[in-house]
Amino acid sequence: MQPSVGTITTNGSKIKTFGLNLFYGPKHALKNISLDIKPYHVTALIGPSGCGKSTFLRSLNRMNDLIEGARIEGSVLVDNINIYRDDVDVVALRKKVGMIFQKSNPFPKSIYDNVAYGPRINGIRDKKALDDVVERSLKRAALWDEVKDDLRKSGLALSGGQQQRLCIARALAVDPEILLMDEPASALDPIATAKIEELIYELKSNYTIVIVTHNMQQAARVSDYTAFFYLGELVEYDETNVIFTSPKEKRTEDYVTGRFG
Repeated sequence: MQPSVGTITTNGSKIKTFGLNLFYGPKHALKNISLDIKPYHVTALIGPSGCGKSTFLRSLNRMNDLIEGARIEGSVLVDNINIYRDDVDVVALRKKVGMIFQKSNPFPKSIYDNVAYGPRINGIRDKKALDDVVERSLKRAALWDEVKDDLRKSGLALSGGQQQRLCIARALAVDPEILLMDEPASALDPIATAKIEELIYELKSNYTIVIVTHNMQQAARVSDYTAFFYLGELVEYDETNVIFTSPKEKRTEDYVTGRFG
């Protein structure tokens, strides 16, 4: 079945997928996904567990390459370049398309060294330049005021919400254009979750954000567009207010109103 696409056009896309199929061995995990993601907006991917949301997210920076037996058909274009071409530099791709995971994963290093890690790998050695990157990235991640006097403290000593914002700062430090977030607040308490959601809202003015969430209220709060996945298919994709108030597909309506999931 072709998804309902509503008002979305293909003009000015940051990411486009065409006929994307993904297989884990014999399992057909993504089925003919064609999706058009706009720059400087938040796109939420929703659907029940095992429906393909995280698999689709990982296909946008080739993280599925790391899974044995994974095979891709179709195209994923970032700025109109097919990222699955043989000549694509995957390291450069993942610098451009950063990823925030469900469980915060700071390195066992200081706060400063967590954020400075990527810039150092990319050749920045000047201390003043590193200081500037660390400060700017922590400010963008809304963490600077909480840690600025204790940058030598271990990142592992921070609270869960602070660790997740540290991971966001670490991703921002290499100047990505796209942020992929795989349930970034699912392990956090309501106060920390609210901070992450506020941060997502602020970051979209500079980044294209794609977020996987199980939380319907969160998707409604933070996203501009929402894609509903079910059993590996894209059922419906539209502006978030349309998906949650007047979806065109019965399965979408049943999911967002809690009849299944």
